[in-house]
Amino acid sequence: MIGKLKGVVDEIGDDHLILDVHGVGYLVFAPARVLQGLPGRGEAAVLHIETLVREDLIRLYGFSSASEKAWFQLLMTVQGVGAKVALAALGVMKASELANAVALGDTAQIARAPGIGKRVAERIVTELKSKAPAFASVDAGTIAASQQASAAVPTAVGDAVSALVNLGYQQAQASAAVAAAVKSAGEGAEAATLIRLGLKELAR
Repeated sequence: MIGKLKGVVDEIGDDHLILDVHGVGYLVFAPARVLQGLPGRGEAAVLHIETLVREDLIRLYGFSSASEKAWFQLLMTVQGVGAKVALAALGVMKASELANAVALGDTAQIARAPGIGKRVAERIVTELKSKAPAFASVDAGTIAASQQASAAVPTAVGDAVSALVNLGYQQAQASAAVAAAVKSAGEGAEAATLIRLGLKELAR
């Protein structure tokens, strides 16, 4: 099995690239963010590879980091999530952002990805939340507090995080600030309250 490829970028398409490794061109499918971050044609690149083998085809999927590859593998274990949907999720979120969204129950953030509706986002959170803290950049205490709150008011928590992200804050910053706001305001707090308290946290 191929675990990593190091070569020269030969071609970049909408959902794939061709990586020339000592004269052999490997067709590698990758998330949009990975493709956008690649160097230009003729430049060297290194990709972490996940190989999927089926009866009728063999496909290579490339990622910029081991954590991205790990999340691709995790997402594929969720019912109803195939390679295309997993790539879409990693195409709009970094691995750390996806981990934070799952750990904090932020289904609105996950549903931003093309092909992921509310039900699939909820399934991703439900099935992967026990694994997310190992990848998340938010501390375990914050994650636990936010998970308790999001169980009661998932829409308010998700809306508050999304609002802070729209204001220009990083996903991890916004998630941590809203989690702190939930601890301060209580589980029944409305989104507007969480946004206001979250902004105070971020201003410190």
